[in-house]
Amino acid sequence: METFIVVGLGNSGRQYAETRHNIGYLVADEMAGREVASSRFSVHKKSGTQLVEVRHGQRKVIVAKPLCLMNVSGRPVQALARFYSVNPSNIVVVHDDMELDFGQVAHKIGGGLAGHNGLRSIAQSLGTKEFQRIRVGIGRPPGSQPPASFVLKPFSTRERPELPFVCSDAVDVIEREVLG
Repeated sequence: METFIVVGLGNSGRQYAETRHNIGYLVADEMAGREVASSRFSVHKKSGTQLVEVRHGQRKVIVAKPLCLMNVSGRPVQALARFYSVNPSNIVVVHDDMELDFGQVAHKIGGGLAGHNGLRSIAQSLGTKEFQRIRVGIGRPPGSQPPASFVLKPFSTRERPELPFVCSDAVDVIEREVLG
């Protein structure tokens, strides 16, 4: 049975729970809840992640959320890849992307890191950029707001009602384009 790891990027901690940077965690929650109604994440001590194992057809899917700050998520992802003997090509990283309008979702394999420190950490730890990404658009910061400040702010009152649909769209892309 082929195994995939779907990693939702975010920052661990209550103060980050509703921020744009945590869209990966929200997508991971949606995927786990969709696959098995009672799926609950549990701590995987060997990798420093919360994870749940689900099935998608004949594929085993490890849905994970690193229990660290996003900028150092490479080590937990590498530990999962080792533990489950998964090649980088079967690792799917779900992350926020300021280059896409809010709500847009795009699948990408390999390529540049677009200044995303979480992706940089993962690429360094895996020794390759050739892993899959699900880019979830959060839009550009308004005016001259620094990007680092923008990603750590909560979604706007206009965006919040759309989040369940955005997360559902992202899981649809994973199921259709990655897991087939």
